Amino acid sequence: MTSSTGSSEIRTLPVPDGLEGERLDAALARMFGFSRTRAAELAAAGKVLLDGKPAGKSDRVHGGAWLEVEMPQAPAPVQIVAEPVPGMNVVHDDEHIVVVDKPLGVAAHPSPGWTGTTVVGGLAAAGYRISTSGASERQGVVHRLDAGTSGLMVVAKSELAYSLLKQQFRDRTVDKRYHALVQGHLDPLSGTVDAPIDRHPKHDWKWAVVASGKPSVTHYDTVEAFRAASLLSIKLETGRTHQIRVHMSSLRHPCVGDMMYGADPTLAKRLGVERQWLHAVHLGFEHPGSGEWVQFDSPYPEDLARALDRVSDGQ
Repeated sequence: MTSSTGSSEIRTLPVPDGLEGERLDAALARMFGFSRTRAAELAAAGKVLLDGKPAGKSDRVHGGAWLEVEMPQAPAPVQIVAEPVPGMNVVHDDEHIVVVDKPLGVAAHPSPGWTGTTVVGGLAAAGYRISTSGASERQGVVHRLDAGTSGLMVVAKSELAYSLLKQQFRDRTVDKRYHALVQGHLDPLSGTVDAPIDRHPKHDWKWAVVASGKPSVTHYDTVEAFRAASLLSIKLETGRTHQIRVHMSSLRHPCVGDMMYGADPTLAKRLGVERQWLHAVHLGFEHPGSGEWVQFDSPYPEDLARALDRVSDGQ
């Protein structure tokens, strides 16, 4: 049953027997087709009733129970604004893909509340035609980098490329490597962090290692150890939001300059770092047109290189 209250829509329906015992967020996601994150947000906002009582995201549902969900009407689609992106370099371009070296402070694509430049907007301004697959604001985007993380991104130009690249990312066959300067020295020097990630239970603008989160796997190797920090080479199996930052923080070795996840501001100031020291240095994948393995590398931006010089000098 559906009713409307102006800017929102109320959906009322019974929980199917097949979802007996499921968490509320998982059940909502399966019943309504949206993400568990959105389901959790609706529950936290008090917009989900289970048999007439407010329900939390981790509450268990029972077959036949009545769910009442107040869902805000979908906002108008976010439009792509063609705007030049200073400092964004095109590393490779052909009929199927364009590989860019994304600078700091640039989002992968438009999103509600974001007023800065984007990769897709920068490509549009430069006259690049990208795939129309995906949501309207994410056309051609098969993976993302945080606005605060610099480095390599591949964007699909053809529909074939979009489909094949998305599948490679789903199958985890893409070789994504990052370099991170983290505080202290890891023990062991090389290892794997296998810890699920979800939204932080107390701060919805952060992410955290949470038992009920999505599987998240990060492999790391120490490239060089300095007095106050270590340079790591990191390979991701999964691509969760803030994954490297969250996993390193969970080991008590946050990325230098990453104040959101517990970095030491004194060290960051000494090294002249004003953002997390994290850069996507390498990207390898099977070319969607030729089927050949291709790979690309990116040098450190000036601010990160300068900080690395300082820490290597013992500052």
